[in-house]
Amino acid sequence: MATITEASFLSAVQTINEYLSNYVLVFLLLGVGIWYTIKTKFVQIRCFKEGWNRVFGNISLNGKKGGGGMSSFQALATAIAAQVGTGIIVGVAGAILTGGPGAVFWMWVSALLGMCTKFAEVTLAVHFRERNQHGDYVGGPMYYIQNGLGRKWRWLAYAYALLGALACFGIGNTTQINTITVAVGSVLTSFNLIGETALPTFRWIFGGLMALLLLIVLLGGVKRIGNVAEKLVPFMAVFYIVLALGVVFSHLDRIPLVFEQIFAGAFNPSAFTGGVVGSFFLSMKKGVSRGIFSNEAGLGTGSIAHACAETDHPVHQGYFGIFEVFADTIVICTLTALVILASGVPIQFGQAAGAELTISGFVATYGSWVTIFTAIALCSFAFSTVLGWGLYGARFVEYLCSSHKAVKPFMVVFSLAAILGATMDLGLIWDLSDTFNGLMSLPNLVGLFLLSGTLFKLLRERAKADETSPLAARD
Repeated sequence: MATITEASFLSAVQTINEYLSNYVLVFLLLGVGIWYTIKTKFVQIRCFKEGWNRVFGNISLNGKKGGGGMSSFQALATAIAAQVGTGIIVGVAGAILTGGPGAVFWMWVSALLGMCTKFAEVTLAVHFRERNQHGDYVGGPMYYIQNGLGRKWRWLAYAYALLGALACFGIGNTTQINTITVAVGSVLTSFNLIGETALPTFRWIFGGLMALLLLIVLLGGVKRIGNVAEKLVPFMAVFYIVLALGVVFSHLDRIPLVFEQIFAGAFNPSAFTGGVVGSFFLSMKKGVSRGIFSNEAGLGTGSIAHACAETDHPVHQGYFGIFEVFADTIVICTLTALVILASGVPIQFGQAAGAELTISGFVATYGSWVTIFTAIALCSFAFSTVLGWGLYGARFVEYLCSSHKAVKPFMVVFSLAAILGATMDLGLIWDLSDTFNGLMSLPNLVGLFLLSGTLFKLLRERAKADETSPLAARD
């Protein structure tokens, strides 16, 4: 009876997830992105150069003394850290397998719109942020819903924070740790460094190590998280990009065909999948959903990190949000797609995906030894994601409890959850993670839409204050 009940519950959760991801969220997220893109006159394009210059032209690797705890670059690094997880390797492969090569095109479309959505989230988060009892800046969707829409909407802010607190243990912790534990264990056994019988012991040791590292970083507070993120994110990004570019340059002759598959396959997927993926709508849906959930535009979580930044104007930090989506989806996700499509590895369209398809693209180019480096990449991606979500979870708990005192106990519990992620078969937790992740975006999207007038006002103010700004040209 228990098995039947569990199976029924799992089926219900999967049905909810399918409905949320395939219909409700895709169209709501696209709708908000289109709305903001039109109303801001394509701010993500007009201000991209200025955003680029702010990221690379004046990088401050240390948070300003006496400020909110992070520099703008540290806030950007922390936000990217939280979203560049194992989904970069697994999720893109899944989009291609189930939506065909054309899904990559729709991933780009969602990124273009998502850049504007993320700009709005970050700008509003900085504008409506507060200082907590320790003097740190705190912000994010729960704060701009509460402070921007008024007390009558506070229930929506609480709903967002509660769903986020639940989601952080799944998508932001145990699932990430589980993925890299399996990957590292597989590498160790394939090179005969440990036997199959030693895997359970390895999982406990690895989980304990992850928990200890998380405790050390997270209990150090927002500044230590920022310090680690600013060093880990550039390392893991450059490391992965170099590996991926090696595959691309090794198969330059195939690149024109790959882009033909992407562009033509976006509208006629059956021509490149042997008819397995024949639906234009399916290709679009898979690409859009993967793009959205890779950069978290519309989820609102990234704005929590950006709200910690020292910045002279909310709009200026919003530029960092534009670059965040660009780096995550346009650069890293695209490179993952090119590794898969250009390497020539067989693609079983219609099949479920894991990290093995992406890894096989690297192996086909470099040989089996590269699995060591892909395991390192997976570890870096996952650990950075857990760090970012640790900060998010702390902010959720602080908001729900109206006190900073609950943060350290949460950090301890959150860190110890890594042991569960390493040692247990998560099963249902994977699906529940998707559910909470999807549901928490709904309050954020409502808040974003209702606060659009505030964002447009901030843009006009910035345009008037600085005639050299790209905003002034059209506004």
